Amino acid sequence: MPETKEVMDIREASAYLGVSRETLYKYLNEERIPAFKLGNRWKLKKTVLDRWMEKESTAWQRSSRRKRTNSP
Repeated sequence: MPETKEVMDIREASAYLGVSRETLYKYLNEERIPAFKLGNRWKLKKTVLDRWMEKESTAWQRSSRRKRTNSP
């Protein structure tokens, strides 16, 4: 597998995240994922995505634990 660059385009970021380009565009348009535009092209920074994934994962785990402890 080729080395992942720090700043990725849509194709590279979708492969890195394991989602389709269509799904990634959907997330970008819904502002669910951190990115920026350079001209008219989306760019995503690997370090920012890694932090975002860690934050989302931690939030999901907390939410999951809360649901288990609050269920009858």
